[in-house]
Amino acid sequence: MSTSTAVAIPPVASAPREDAWQMALQQFNNAADFLPLKRGIREYLAFPKRELTVNFPVKMDDGSVRIFTGYRVHHSTVLGPTKGGIRYHQDVTLNEVRALAMWMSWKCAVAGLPYGGAKGGVVVNPKELSVEEVEHLTRRYATEISIMMSPEGDIPAPDVNTTPQTMAWIMDTYSMHHGFSIPAVVTGKPIPIGGSQGRFEATGRGVMIAAREAAKGLGMPLAGAKVAVTGYGNVSSVGAYLLHDLGATIVGASDTRGGVYNPKGFDPRALLKWKAETGSVVGFPGTERLPLEDVVTLPVDILCPGALEAEINAKNAAQVKAKIISEGANGPTTPEADEILDKMGVLVIPDILANAGGVIVSYFEWVQGLQQFFWTEEEVNASLERIMVRSFGQVMKTKQQHSTNMRIAALIRAIERVSEALLLRGIYP
Repeated sequence: MSTSTAVAIPPVASAPREDAWQMALQQFNNAADFLPLKRGIREYLAFPKRELTVNFPVKMDDGSVRIFTGYRVHHSTVLGPTKGGIRYHQDVTLNEVRALAMWMSWKCAVAGLPYGGAKGGVVVNPKELSVEEVEHLTRRYATEISIMMSPEGDIPAPDVNTTPQTMAWIMDTYSMHHGFSIPAVVTGKPIPIGGSQGRFEATGRGVMIAAREAAKGLGMPLAGAKVAVTGYGNVSSVGAYLLHDLGATIVGASDTRGGVYNPKGFDPRALLKWKAETGSVVGFPGTERLPLEDVVTLPVDILCPGALEAEINAKNAAQVKAKIISEGANGPTTPEADEILDKMGVLVIPDILANAGGVIVSYFEWVQGLQQFFWTEEEVNASLERIMVRSFGQVMKTKQQHSTNMRIAALIRAIERVSEALLLRGIYP
């Protein structure tokens, strides 16, 4: 057990949702208590290495100028360059980006990747902007954070409300500044400009593999197992149809406009097509409409939360009926909810393990970009499968060794790896 004291959680102003940075620090403290970390090392691992806040102008289609605020946070550079997505959302805060950067450090470490964690975000609702305005915002934001970005130092990727096209704009902007094409500066790019085969499905495929391995460990057949997913975007929709391909029955799904439910199941690919045509899962033929918050409490065997932080919390955790939760989103379960779910015997596969498929294949894309030697989709998926299965087994072994839950076990493995590397490198100067 650790002899150091817990890192203090800084007070924050009240907010309409859980503060992600408080969540991340509490999770870190819970796991660090199992390790013999000296106080200075514990504090070094807890807080971000560097943070950048930018306020920048964007010329709108009507000729007016709006000022937007953006962030880029590097949590750790101990294991290698920082890696992490960029999100566009009206509720982005610096604390949220700090938390997401920390979770990326642990996610990369759990998967055994030579990366530290980073995250970025812009306070904006991109649905209110035209495509041209989003491009202008993206290129200006990329210019502002380019002082922290490079193929050897910090490699962004897509996240909430950002896409391969967003990454293409960032890569092009960075390349224009340097006078030649630098595809390895971002991952999640379109395939014609250096993206990787298999990247689109990677995060959802990882969620599926994690759920499959957990079901195997519990002796739960996937054939006929009922599944609900939230946040029916790139992650949850892919996880849903890949689980469906293994015989599972998808009975519930949600997006920002609401949820849908059919206890007999529905075709997740048809739902994805419906959402593309109508803008929402709501109204999908043959389903009942539900409030989006009700989807996490449906009578299912497997739940894949894939929306934003804290959707499973102290208020609704006791109503969760799933036996397995495979987290597609970052931070969807609060520490208070974890305690409740533990007592209920729910196996929660934490985000830093379950949704690591995206950063794993981003690593493959980065390597391919540096070498200019590209892999087939079969090679990508086989390597992703190998790393996910290995990482799941290592975390399960740590869980059994420490008699704890999967989240703390994953964090223990991650913190151990980063702290070992830090001690081997030494404290400069």
